[in-house]
Amino acid sequence: MEEHFKRIPVPEGHTLVSDGLEWKGAKRGQDTDLYWYNELNQQGEIVGRYEVTDSTSTHPPFGNTISVSKVSVPGQG
Repeated sequence: MEEHFKRIPVPEGHTLVSDGLEWKGAKRGQDTDLYWYNELNQQGEIVGRYEVTDSTSTHPPFGNTISVSKVSVPGQG
């Protein structure tokens, strides 16, 4: 998760909180997991939501790819 946090751009004073994960399984030589994180402001309100796709090759040399996308916040569009 530390590598995920490095890739999610949050302002000073905001925090990231895990909001779930889903194992997508191994397909086409990739083992893929989805993670969701909520960005909280200093008042503890959700102001952002991110989806992280973490994919690892099931064959040597077992490369890893992490991508981040911002998704809509529930109740805010």
